[in-house]
Amino acid sequence: MTNLEIYNRMFIRDLRVKEEDLPGLKYRGIRTWDSLGHMDLIADLEETYDIHISTSDVMNFSSYEKGMEVLAKYGVII
Repeated sequence: MTNLEIYNRMFIRDLRVKEEDLPGLKYRGIRTWDSLGHMDLIADLEETYDIHISTSDVMNFSSYEKGMEVLAKYGVII
């Protein structure tokens, strides 16, 4: 499974969205991506990719696409 497939599955599972909804998806853009959903997603990403995302990067993780940029800082290429 590729990093993109893993990344997408975490969004789909944690935020309960469909894969076709991922492009353009933004934090607080849907009901399930609230602060709790955000922290669940971050925790899953950290565990899956064995990284620790800084507080500032958690705050900057504001969309599906921005999340890829944030993860790239930690060596996770999506």
